[in-house]
Amino acid sequence: MTGIDFKDQSGLNTLVTEDFSDWSDPVTVTQQMIDDFAELSGDRFWIHVDADRCARESPFKSTIAHGFLILSLVSRMPSGVNVVKRVTGYNHMLNYGSDKLRFLNAVPVNSDIHARSRIAAVDVADNKTKVTSEIHVHVVGSERPALVVELAFVFM
Repeated sequence: MTGIDFKDQSGLNTLVTEDFSDWSDPVTVTQQMIDDFAELSGDRFWIHVDADRCARESPFKSTIAHGFLILSLVSRMPSGVNVVKRVTGYNHMLNYGSDKLRFLNAVPVNSDIHARSRIAAVDVADNKTKVTSEIHVHVVGSERPALVVELAFVFM
């Protein structure tokens, strides 16, 4: 596999596709993960941490993961083109931000989730190269995504 220089717009354009990658390996979302995230974030809303109340009152009948917990797990589910291994010539790679972040479906406790992705855009500029990846996270077996996001990062 030949590397593509981070300033080579036409070479990097070969990574852009409408097709999504295969699914990543699954990750199980446990109550311990949810509780740890609740403690870290300060979001202890009952639908995440109170299993007894959820059994009685929640339409899901169990606790569900925080949307931002699922977003934070994206890096544990690598899928698609590993751009970092394909791109050469840069000194730094940094997160740039996100667009179109949507939480579309709940992730009940003990669900297995997996992700697939695609490179949606590459923009070479004088001071940086921005790569935008579209990522979908699903509960395994669900047609509807739990999370859809475009994540951008830059090579400098």
